[in-house]
Amino acid sequence: MNHPKLAALGRRTVLGTALAGLAAPPTLRAQAPAVKIGVLTDMSSVYSDYAGAGSVEAARMAIADSGLGERVQMISADHQNKPDIGSNLARAWYGSQGVDAIFDCPTSSVALAVNTVAGQARKLCIFSTAIIDRLTEEDCNGYGLSWTWDIYSVARSSAVLQMRRGLDTWFVIHQDYAAGHAMAAVARDTLQATGGRVVGSVAHPLGTTDYSAYLLQAQASRAKFVMFTAGGTDLINALKQVREFGLVQRGQQIGTMFTVITDVHAIGLEALQGLNFVTAFYWDRDEQTRAFARRFFPARQKQPTMFQAGVYSAVSQYLKAVKETGSSKAEDVRGYMRDHPFEDFFARNARLLPNGRLIHDMLTARIKAPSEQRHPWDYYEIVGVVSAQEAFRPIDQSKCQARF
Repeated sequence: MNHPKLAALGRRTVLGTALAGLAAPPTLRAQAPAVKIGVLTDMSSVYSDYAGAGSVEAARMAIADSGLGERVQMISADHQNKPDIGSNLARAWYGSQGVDAIFDCPTSSVALAVNTVAGQARKLCIFSTAIIDRLTEEDCNGYGLSWTWDIYSVARSSAVLQMRRGLDTWFVIHQDYAAGHAMAAVARDTLQATGGRVVGSVAHPLGTTDYSAYLLQAQASRAKFVMFTAGGTDLINALKQVREFGLVQRGQQIGTMFTVITDVHAIGLEALQGLNFVTAFYWDRDEQTRAFARRFFPARQKQPTMFQAGVYSAVSQYLKAVKETGSSKAEDVRGYMRDHPFEDFFARNARLLPNGRLIHDMLTARIKAPSEQRHPWDYYEIVGVVSAQEAFRPIDQSKCQARF
């Protein structure tokens, strides 16, 4: 037989426990699960300065700042810019090694291969360095998210910048491969939509050393602006010959779709001064970016690239979503990031679109002359901001057939 006082005490205890549960802070109700992330990058080849060990360091910093401590485990590997190696690593990581999400993944061919594996595994891969649009367009699957840039945003931001400066006639000298053709096409479409026009274009093979025929065509076109899509040594060779042919002296402005600060550091301001371009991030933009750079530089003895800053942002926002949802399930994390616009030192006015594309403000910049440099790594003058909505492809124009 139950004693009335004991029964009443039992009821009060149950009620008190329930009320205590309601009053408990969210972190006690849904503790963040242990998660494992992988940084898949180029550690030894052409993109190792862009991403590589710097991307691993950026991810490590993001984990340290997440407040999750030892609940986050990180591994990293070199995909050697080979799609088969990248996809095999991703398959093993997602499978037997229990990785919940992969980050960075330079090189478009590797990114596309890993994107397929991520879709099959139903786990996230957040791309920071790859520029290819297909990840969130034709090949979208809801598990590959693009964080830093894409072909559309770079080409469109370039066109918007120059149109604002009154440079409404262009001659485009682009590399003869898919990304080069795509950037030239977006630039042409953007110019036409805003009242400008491409008066001529020409494609050149990768590794070109003689640009004389292309520069003579650009000169004869009388275009106000000559745009190159090339980077690295191709761009260096082209710019040397631009001076020889006197295009700038004749009043034609010169630009490239993008440049990376480690390339500027290696080449020097003397060769690149005056070049107009687009970037997603600059370490010396404001106090927020400088604060990150002050922490990053001692580890790498280099200022962070836009891709490495993008890795930090992506890992940070991913871990925040894990913490807030109490889940490491890809669909839960993706849903939280999609539903919560954010702003950090890397991404301003940032929002994840339903096709997996993160949109954020893009920067337009000019490379300084040596006489303008104030301190080490002081290479860029930020000349404008292209808003997230203006820079990136609107979702209603996306080729992605699904929404996630």
